[in-house]
Amino acid sequence: MTTMKLGRRALMATALATLGFATPAFADGHQILDSIHFVIPGGAGGGWDGTARGTGEALTKSGIVGSASYENMSGGGGGVAIGYMIENADSLEGTLMVNSTPIVIRSLTGVFPHNFRDLTLVAGTIGDYAALVVPADSDISNMENFLAVFDADPAGTPIGGGSVPGGMDHLVAAMVMEASGRDALGVNYIPYDAGGTAMAALLSGEIKALSTGFSEAVDLANQGEVKIIGVTSDARVDAAPEAMTMMEQGIDTTFVNWRGFFGAPGMSGEKLSQYQAAIAAMYDTPEWEAVRARNGWVNIHNSGDDFRTFLEGQEKAIGDLMKKLGFL
Repeated sequence: MTTMKLGRRALMATALATLGFATPAFADGHQILDSIHFVIPGGAGGGWDGTARGTGEALTKSGIVGSASYENMSGGGGGVAIGYMIENADSLEGTLMVNSTPIVIRSLTGVFPHNFRDLTLVAGTIGDYAALVVPADSDISNMENFLAVFDADPAGTPIGGGSVPGGMDHLVAAMVMEASGRDALGVNYIPYDAGGTAMAALLSGEIKALSTGFSEAVDLANQGEVKIIGVTSDARVDAAPEAMTMMEQGIDTTFVNWRGFFGAPGMSGEKLSQYQAAIAAMYDTPEWEAVRARNGWVNIHNSGDDFRTFLEGQEKAIGDLMKKLGFL
């Protein structure tokens, strides 16, 4: 945690120095940006909407940004908003678009013709790891137990999820099983329309385990409904310190459903530095911590080139797996 904070402060200091500001100026209440306009590729109430509005709330309440405005632009699995950012690039210096892992998956599958390289990469901001859970009263307590049951009867050990075949829950389940030395094609994945339906299937015994987001898994565990048998983080997460990672159970894989921000192509270096400095400064404010805790988010800060390296790594891992599963 200390290293991450030092990295953010160094980034902020560098960006502010580039702009001719001294770091202490912000400590005295210096406003980095007058305003930000957020483009949100989905409707009100979704994950993208909450991320943009929560980030805007923290930035404005902390005084880092003067004002924030929001525009929901649904359609095309996020493609409408991406197309808007590209087609109107000359007039969108003051605009950021929020996105997440689907920009990688949907560009690979051709849902829209663009990908993250067509935009200006600003920063990854938050994330939600994935988890495998079983019913609270299950005899299975960890991945070793689960894999033993799976090996005895792969077809009779279905894993469910709240997304379509080839969607995130399926890919995570396949990724974990592949990393455990099993064949991803041997996973009996059963899709459900929503998390609630999938949860009902788990509790009724229709599926043996559920692939879901970590924050949702923590909520269910706190309610006494499930046990978390593995998390796709690289280290244990404070929200559920008893939940073991896949890595520490000998399964060499990590995954995070990140959310972050992009600018229009051709954004000036000065404006990009301002956005990156504002986001870096935000993490150390109580206003951000209040928003983060309220939403159960995990801080994952990748800025600029680090963001690109992260996205390219995720694109390769997801692309390779989707090819094996026959979705590409």
